[in-house]
Amino acid sequence: MLNKVPEVTLAFWLIKILATTVGETAADNLDARLGLGLTGTTYVMGSLLVVTLVAQFRVRRYIPALYWVAVVLLSIVGTLITDNLTDNYGVPLLTSTLVFSALLAVTFAAWYAVERTLSIHTIVTTRREAFYWLAILFTFALGTAAGDLIAERFAIGYFPSALIFGGAIALIALAHFRLQLNAVLAFWLAYILTRPLGASLGDWLSQPTADGGRGLGTTTTSLVFLAAILALVAFLTVTKRDRTQENENVFGVN
Repeated sequence: MLNKVPEVTLAFWLIKILATTVGETAADNLDARLGLGLTGTTYVMGSLLVVTLVAQFRVRRYIPALYWVAVVLLSIVGTLITDNLTDNYGVPLLTSTLVFSALLAVTFAAWYAVERTLSIHTIVTTRREAFYWLAILFTFALGTAAGDLIAERFAIGYFPSALIFGGAIALIALAHFRLQLNAVLAFWLAYILTRPLGASLGDWLSQPTADGGRGLGTTTTSLVFLAAILALVAFLTVTKRDRTQENENVFGVN
């Protein structure tokens, strides 16, 4: 089958950050509005994710709308998993961060041991796609735990945390483009860090001003970012600018 992942362009990173922000704010919003509690909300969103991933695995090529719906749902479910561990089971955020880091490392190790590559430009088999989506789930859960750990437990604040993670991504980009940091490594490091970046931005915009936020609320923040995602995905669907090309592009490799 054709590669199931889009070209890594500026639009890719924009949608990814928007999706991570939606994952943070929508998880909080759904938890409050559905009235099912964290566990019940996780089951509902997890079921939607399973249905979406089944559809994603069945298609033989990259379809922008389907792919990005899966990413948004993974972002929401990853947030809910971490929130469940923290709020319902009392797992410290530092522990969650370490555990999800280990799980992600094991996933990458198994992926490379079997396929001899971690490149997202070679997602052309079902097994590689399974490794890809599992890795993404753990990046979202890890990013949620790490973002909350920095912003809340270490009391750094939401916006300063966003600046920290944004700065780290900028350093990775500099290392890749100026110091020849391996493209695959640079991509995955940046991908992991966009999760706490988006989560910190989401909390900063949605949380009350008394808690260090801007007070927009989770509903408004989620809707604004979802609208931006829809606009970008529609643009990519029409222009097809995110179809995989032969050349390298923004942390992407062949």
